[in-house]
Amino acid sequence: MSLPEVEALAREAHADRTDKAGRPYAEHLRAVADGVRARGGDDEQIAAAWLHDSVEDDALSERWLREAALTRRTKDIVLALTKRDGESKEAYAERILATPGARLVKEADLAHNADPARLAVLDTTTRARLTAKYAAMRALLGLR
Repeated sequence: MSLPEVEALAREAHADRTDKAGRPYAEHLRAVADGVRARGGDDEQIAAAWLHDSVEDDALSERWLREAALTRRTKDIVLALTKRDGESKEAYAERILATPGARLVKEADLAHNADPARLAVLDTTTRARLTAKYAAMRALLGLR
């Protein structure tokens, strides 16, 4: 699949979804893809950025991902970024670190999630919880 095809698919798969602030979820996907590009990521990582929440959010199935016309590396990155029920944050971080290319995509994801302007529209309790959560994951991934 080409990057425009991946983008269109991701937008369609998340069309009815919004983020915690009520914004269209595709805005987050765009920001992560742009963040990967700005950090020097390649097309496989950019494709994974567009799809990084698709399996976890049940927007696309793992079976779809396995059968998709994507590179093995893109699929591996998406699966590495897919949190599993009951999984510890340490195990999640270890899988990301063990998957070539995944850390950069997660870095871009965390950067957008922790954007102060994005967090500012949330209530104080949610903002504090998410800020701590994102900082903990950055530390586990060795990100400053």
